[in-house]
Amino acid sequence: MERLAKDADVEALALHNKRRNQALREKIDKAIEDLPRERPGYCPWILSRRKRYIDASLAALGLLILSPALLAIALLIKLTSKGPVLFVQQRTGFRGRRFGMYKFRTMVVNAEELKESLRHLNKHGPHSVDFKVDKDPRITSIGRWLRCTSLDELPNLINVVKGQMRLVGPRPTSFDALRYQDHHLVRLNAYPGITGLWQISGRSNVDFDERVLLDLAYISKQSPWLDFKILLKTPIKVISGHGAG
Repeated sequence: MERLAKDADVEALALHNKRRNQALREKIDKAIEDLPRERPGYCPWILSRRKRYIDASLAALGLLILSPALLAIALLIKLTSKGPVLFVQQRTGFRGRRFGMYKFRTMVVNAEELKESLRHLNKHGPHSVDFKVDKDPRITSIGRWLRCTSLDELPNLINVVKGQMRLVGPRPTSFDALRYQDHHLVRLNAYPGITGLWQISGRSNVDFDERVLLDLAYISKQSPWLDFKILLKTPIKVISGHGAG
């Protein structure tokens, strides 16, 4: 009897999640309907196979060229702190799908467990979906340098090769789409990117509502030329340290 009760609970939870996900998909569809369309059957650049293959090819080439630097960073992390070299965090991607995003680990191994104890220090407010703490005590010595230079994000290239991300696009959030407000959902009409208008327009100094406006501007103006300009400007912003922290 106890096993039957547990099976019934599992089925009920699965049904609840299916209904919840269906409702979310419908809300995303409604948000996308309001986007301008050039003509019936038109495939936008951000969803095209060309962008998928070009970005994946460039990401694979980047991993090959940067492999000595990647190995050196991995060695530094391993020698200066306990724990794995890579940190895989669940992020929200295209159409609200969750995926594991690869980054170099910049925090202590129990960073997620310590997060709630630091929520009152969140620069966006204790109840904000965004979480950012100035001089976060969970960050390791080498991790602070990696973050300031954005080198911790280089493993994102693996996600681009796998097709979960693109080189340019809205930055994927750590919180799931169920926590989005209705006007935020439109950003899920594009695959998440390593960089985007947010990174070249202020990076971490921009709050989530402003990020959504930038994402909508990117989706509305999308083109190979816009991607090229964003990719050119990103290293300049990283080197200048504008908004990084």
